[in-house]
Amino acid sequence: MRPKYDKLWKGILEVVIKDLLLFVEPDIEKYLDLQRGFEFLDKELVEMDPQPDKPSNTRVVDKLVKAYLRDGAESWMLLHVEVQGNKDGDFARRMFEYFIRLLSKYEQPVAAIAVFSGRDGKKMPAAYEDRCLWMRARYEYKTLCITDYPDEVLQTSLNPFATVLMVAKEVLLRVKDTKVEWENALYEHKVLVARLIKERMAVYGRRKTRAMMIFLHNYVVFESPEMNHKFIQQTDEIFKKKNTMGYFECWGEIRHEEGVEEGHEKGLKEGFEKAVRSLLTNTKFSTVKIAAMLEVPVSRVRKIKRKMNAELITLK
Repeated sequence: MRPKYDKLWKGILEVVIKDLLLFVEPDIEKYLDLQRGFEFLDKELVEMDPQPDKPSNTRVVDKLVKAYLRDGAESWMLLHVEVQGNKDGDFARRMFEYFIRLLSKYEQPVAAIAVFSGRDGKKMPAAYEDRCLWMRARYEYKTLCITDYPDEVLQTSLNPFATVLMVAKEVLLRVKDTKVEWENALYEHKVLVARLIKERMAVYGRRKTRAMMIFLHNYVVFESPEMNHKFIQQTDEIFKKKNTMGYFECWGEIRHEEGVEEGHEKGLKEGFEKAVRSLLTNTKFSTVKIAAMLEVPVSRVRKIKRKMNAELITLK
């Protein structure tokens, strides 16, 4: 899995983790209190990586999530989520090793989900098994292979994670003829997904809509600059506003900074200022419009604009 996909999957999973759980287990609310939210413990997971030196092109996206059980006020468990793109003979063993390390450290229940995002997903194992004399160990985890779900099925689902799967399937799109025909087919598919996301904004909410559009826009980039520009223009038409993707990307920068400096005012402030500077520099939006887009008081945007003007005067 290329680093670009790694980053995109990590970002989208944090937004749709609840939807992923409901997608793979519709009755999950019988066991988990989803209203209490989730806590992401990715740093702890990195420290436990059983294969830290493995090349990045074969690595997986991994998320460690703390979720609350329904059988007690402070009862909780760990959800280990992996997204695997390429075929990997060590995958099942690595899942088992994570399980052992997590159970040993936290002494809490652990459950895992493996999302296979490549063409070879059906060939990937759903369990790890080891035997020696009278010893037998077997570790099973939930699996989800994206090629098992036809677009027709995903389109009818109101679960946001179904739309994420439609996006991920784009890289698996195969057209036998020329590269131009492949890009045309891919373009039509991306536009279809963009329209679906727009139609379901009321269901998804603004945060998930933004996250899914960023995922859609960046997961597959056309080799032709003209085709990329065409898709951006089409997105503006679908959402009936100018610089739609620029807005979504800037919001993504703010969310990224919040994640990097979670709970720290400095990280949030820097991320916000970076987004506002980008919009003031690269668009003709007024301070009032930018404030409305980013859902903040106009005074905050005007303060940054005054700061930018002062910097220009200093340079002169």
